[in-house]
Amino acid sequence: MKVAIIGGGPGGLYFAIQMMKQNPSHDVTVIDRNPRGSTYGWGVVFSDTTMDNYRTADDKTYRQITEKLAHWDDIHVHFGNKVIKSGGHGFSGISRQVLLEILARRAQELGAKIEFGVQVDDLGAFADADLVVGADGINSTVRGLYQNHFRPDIDARHCKFIWLGTHKVFDAFTFLFKKTEHGWFQVHCYRFDEDLSTFIVECPEETWRAAGLHEMEKEEGIAFCENLFAEYLDGNRLMTNADHLRGSAVWLNFPRVSCEKWHHKNIVLLGDAAATAHFSVGSGTKLAMESAIALARAIHGHEELEPALEGYQEERRIEVLRLQSAARNSTEWFEQVGLKVNLEPEQFAYSLITRSQRVSHENLRLRDKEYLENYEKWFAAQATGGSCDSAVPPMFLPFRLRGMAVMNRVVCSPMAMYSAVDGTVTDFHLVHTGSRALGGAGLVFTEMTCVSPDARISPGCAGIYSDENTRAWKRVVDFVHENSAAKIGMQLGHSGRKGSTKLGWEGMDEPLPEGNWPIYAPSAIPYGPVSQTPIEMTVEDMARVRDDFVAATERANEAAFDMLELHCAHGYLLSGFISPITNVRTDEYGGSLENRMRFPLEVFGAIRRVWPEDKPISVRISATDWVDGGITIDDSVEIARMLNEHGVDAVDVSTGQVSPDQKPVYGRMYQVPFSERIRIGVGIATMAVGNIYEPDHVNSIVAAGRADLCLLARPHLWDPMWTLRAAAQLGYENGKWPDQYLAGKQQLEILSRRAREAQLGPI
Repeated sequence: MKVAIIGGGPGGLYFAIQMMKQNPSHDVTVIDRNPRGSTYGWGVVFSDTTMDNYRTADDKTYRQITEKLAHWDDIHVHFGNKVIKSGGHGFSGISRQVLLEILARRAQELGAKIEFGVQVDDLGAFADADLVVGADGINSTVRGLYQNHFRPDIDARHCKFIWLGTHKVFDAFTFLFKKTEHGWFQVHCYRFDEDLSTFIVECPEETWRAAGLHEMEKEEGIAFCENLFAEYLDGNRLMTNADHLRGSAVWLNFPRVSCEKWHHKNIVLLGDAAATAHFSVGSGTKLAMESAIALARAIHGHEELEPALEGYQEERRIEVLRLQSAARNSTEWFEQVGLKVNLEPEQFAYSLITRSQRVSHENLRLRDKEYLENYEKWFAAQATGGSCDSAVPPMFLPFRLRGMAVMNRVVCSPMAMYSAVDGTVTDFHLVHTGSRALGGAGLVFTEMTCVSPDARISPGCAGIYSDENTRAWKRVVDFVHENSAAKIGMQLGHSGRKGSTKLGWEGMDEPLPEGNWPIYAPSAIPYGPVSQTPIEMTVEDMARVRDDFVAATERANEAAFDMLELHCAHGYLLSGFISPITNVRTDEYGGSLENRMRFPLEVFGAIRRVWPEDKPISVRISATDWVDGGITIDDSVEIARMLNEHGVDAVDVSTGQVSPDQKPVYGRMYQVPFSERIRIGVGIATMAVGNIYEPDHVNSIVAAGRADLCLLARPHLWDPMWTLRAAAQLGYENGKWPDQYLAGKQQLEILSRRAREAQLGPI
């Protein structure tokens, strides 16, 4: 093949190496716009796992790179006059310039040609190439020429950063945080050579402007950073190699690049041209070089180019999305440092280390057991208000809301069962709810329980609007209280425009084929194209519904529930008032966020007045609608602030399901950042929900202060004993087991202990 590689960065050069290794008869040319030996970066970071991949791909470059690596295991976090240290992280740094020279020499040795100092503005000169590779970085010319085909999504992030170097040697991956009158600045620094370190200064753009950095010349801005972090530099200067930039242009906003397609005809994107990962996860070069390996492998595994490029995209897209998800979490953590500064240094550092979700609680135990156990003791002392001599997994620490204390942080989430008869729950609900309580969860919630017959989602939905409904629920509550240590909460709701539909497994959100009842909403906007059009509520309708909630609350107290949750999420009635997508009213219940919150707050105030003072009430919200023009996380912070001011005890933070046009960004624990933002930003207890399915997830979330409680739905469907099983897996023997199950407890703990010792993972 005749191959033209536009861009002489690590990805482009490594692809040339892989192609020439697989077939020396290839005609491969790398076109680099920079002169040889010129680069605008400082150090590059690789993990130990990444280096193992390079050994397999090309042992010679692996050995040459290894000879130049500066290795470290520790992370040091400087915050609040403390230095928190954690080890076992296994990173290495290398000069970007040295790395490029190693790769360039190896590519030429194998027969590839490299043209330095050549700017490519169009692809006309490569018309005879069988393959053109756009490896020309974040500001890719190749991507720009064919953007209608690649369809890039470029998101310029909020923080400004400057990439500097210094002769101050940092022997650990070091994070520095400094408060100024203008706001918070932070530094990411690490050694990559015998006497050189990377020194990246970052801050929110408003802080950057408030400090006047936007008006400073390059040298002034660097001097500002030197003065600000002088205590850590030991008299060493900060240096830039971005001589091509003038003034404040040396400060950049990181662009998150994601392309819908990575190839067009015989043109393919590689590395930052196709997708970027924020420098705070140190994976941009890794991403490019591993994609180069995959692209070369795909080409040599297919006879035709089109399926090869398609296979490359499909193989790498999953890993890239995973890495970009981690990078997004990390990026947002640093963008929101100002919200986290009230955390104690110990929790601040733990939150930082686990920010991307790639380093979890138990992973930290493998890396640095002493650090984690000390942190668990510290966290347990904070949670219990006293000293703690033993390390306790955070998920098994108690938590209190008003007069209700739960024994652990695991909650069985509300889940619609569609199995009630005329609103009355049956033996199915007794077994379903009771078994989850026996399974060790600290708190179990009912499914959304409707406050009137016309408030139901479907004919199979539970209600609490009659004496029969109440007696049936009382039977469930009594079983939970008499046979377990769990608390039980009722989630109260009204379906709004999403009501009068089939059972979930018969057709989600589809109207009944016959027997539909009238449905109500803040505005006469149907949920979907086949949905009923709801009746726009009058003030009289709202008064009736409010009274239905009050009556249901009184019945819930009669049934002896420990807690209430008001459902204001997922497009149901109260959520419909909150979202501007579903509420277009022009009266005092529409328009501004304050007006749209008026009716949900009226309902909450009414039920709070009749619910016992010592029993808590939480509110579930959709923290984002995932739709342009809908609720955003900034709105939800204000919503949570209003709820807090009105006496809500906790916010149950979910997202979406308000509009069928939603475009959620899924992933592990994908809704947790919304919970963290609300918890820290407002100072209210939160409950996190959404793709939380491992004990490690719960421990990491709780320990970092991202939520106080974790709600698990589907894991509790396939394993009612999820919490007790987690306790055995983690070696925690103080979980509350029913006496009848103690023999099973002993066996599970023995089997789990053997699995841990054999490093076989969880049973």
